[in-house]
Amino acid sequence: MSEQDSSADGDQTSAQFALQRIYIKDLSFESPRSPQAFKQQWQPQINLELNSSNTRIDENLFEVVLSLTITANNEDEEVIFLAELQQAGIFHIQGLAEEPLAQTLGSFCPNVLFPYARETIDSLVTKGSFPPLMLAPVNFDAIYAETMKRRAEQSAQQQTH
Repeated sequence: MSEQDSSADGDQTSAQFALQRIYIKDLSFESPRSPQAFKQQWQPQINLELNSSNTRIDENLFEVVLSLTITANNEDEEVIFLAELQQAGIFHIQGLAEEPLAQTLGSFCPNVLFPYARETIDSLVTKGSFPPLMLAPVNFDAIYAETMKRRAEQSAQQQTH
């Protein structure tokens, strides 16, 4: 006899998740201080802006876009380089209720995309003739939880006014 995941009434519903495609949606690199920047000692201040968004493509098909903007400034606050990337993926997700689906799209999917974005940024910066830039890991679960907390607080404030 084999084991099956099914409810008491025999209805079998299981979550399905499949990565369909990973791709670069948009990519840019600017080095406005070149070639003078190469003459300076390399001690940049690196600023990372990170966002994610998602769009339903079809009933169970979603595009998730992880957007990264990396700015390197010198000690005079001049921009040495600016790298922008939209790393995207198409995900097939089925059988999840609204909250688990939102968490999957807002946390799990960006977590899948981040290593690809990290490699692309590192390669791009290196091709710009700057030292490698290995971005630190990101806790997308914490970012998602903070986003949900802020939305709940804003909703509560709007209801009291």
